[in-house]
Amino acid sequence: MSSAEKKVEKKIGTNLSGVKGMPDILGDHFYKIQGFFEKAQEVSEYYGFKPIDTPILEYTDVFTTSIGEGTDVIDKEMYAFKTKGGDAVAMRPELTAGTMRAYIENGMANMPQPVLLYHAGPAFRHENTQKGRYRQFSVFDLDAYGSEKSIVDALVIKTAYTILEEAGGKDLSVDINSIGDKECRGRYVRELTNYYKKHLKDLPAVDKERLANNPLRILDSKDPKTIELNVDAPDAVSYLCPACKKHFKEVLEYLEEMEIPYSINKNLVRGLSYYTRTVFEIMEEREGDDGVLRKLTICGGGRYDYLGKMLGSKKDIPAVGVGIGMNRVIESPWYADLKPRIMKDPEAYFIQFGIEAKLKSLNIMEILRKAKFPVIQSISKDKLGSQLGHAEKLGVKYVMIFGQREALDNTVIVRNMVTRSQDTVKISELKEYIKKLK
Repeated sequence: MSSAEKKVEKKIGTNLSGVKGMPDILGDHFYKIQGFFEKAQEVSEYYGFKPIDTPILEYTDVFTTSIGEGTDVIDKEMYAFKTKGGDAVAMRPELTAGTMRAYIENGMANMPQPVLLYHAGPAFRHENTQKGRYRQFSVFDLDAYGSEKSIVDALVIKTAYTILEEAGGKDLSVDINSIGDKECRGRYVRELTNYYKKHLKDLPAVDKERLANNPLRILDSKDPKTIELNVDAPDAVSYLCPACKKHFKEVLEYLEEMEIPYSINKNLVRGLSYYTRTVFEIMEEREGDDGVLRKLTICGGGRYDYLGKMLGSKKDIPAVGVGIGMNRVIESPWYADLKPRIMKDPEAYFIQFGIEAKLKSLNIMEILRKAKFPVIQSISKDKLGSQLGHAEKLGVKYVMIFGQREALDNTVIVRNMVTRSQDTVKISELKEYIKKLK
């Protein structure tokens, strides 16, 4: 390598490690995510939701238009860049905007309404990484389009609540609020702005910036001084118009009828600009390291009736949805460690040793697979003793032994590890024999 090349290499550097906050998903972690997805899918399908999958890359405008300038997601966290062709694109920071774009672009407004969709996949945000929070994270979304009725809000909340409950969630409750619609929110935002202007000296710099761009976001502030200030801030419910009041009252009545515990949280606004009317978070009560019980957010969502028009629809599209961070769920201490359907407890340990046996062993495993008889094996091991020892540790009921003699005779020895009895079975009769074991 020339000195010039060395200088270039030193300047550019070489980093062959994984990107920070974007972990590899291996083994048990993969199965946990898949197990949760299958539970979420099962519950969602029962309640009438159907699958959709949208691209990871969208035009940047899909997010800047819908999520809104002045939010941390757009200003600090979104991975956005230009393609070689000059298109401004972004890796999706959330799934809702892309799903609404797909609803409009694929003419779903012409289908019977409401259109109920579920959606799972990775999302990306450049934020500080910590337990349960990554730069690439898995999301399960529910979205309902085409109805402004309160029962649709209740359906989305009920479906998400049931998913979390059946995944092992304990002591769950719903924090809920209504931030009104275009008829009444303006008056509330003005009152809120006036309140914060009176306390301008107490606001940190980030919240002063929000006051100019998006005053509602101050209610979502994590700054201790602002949290204290928010206690006396005007609440949105007091400024709701009659239609929004009626809608909110009905949503609460549905929750009461379904016996879903809830609390009205006047400071709950959710962080994204497209929300309107109902906003909610599903919470869990968990004891911290200091022994104090605290409510922690597991997932959140709400209604977003104006997002469709922001993304090019000629008229508003009533919509409500929720996003569940799958990483946060599977890392919770209560998670039920759901197994995906492909994971079957092995019925037998398949032992093979000797070159003649190994040549035929994969064909025998295919017979077992077609017979839907799950087995475990150590295909690279050669010694009978080590494989038998492994089978004993696993506690399987049966062991199938296939050695040199069995390979020549086209037979398999099937040993019952409980009774210690065994049969010698011809390979051609193995499938029928297995049926008797089940």
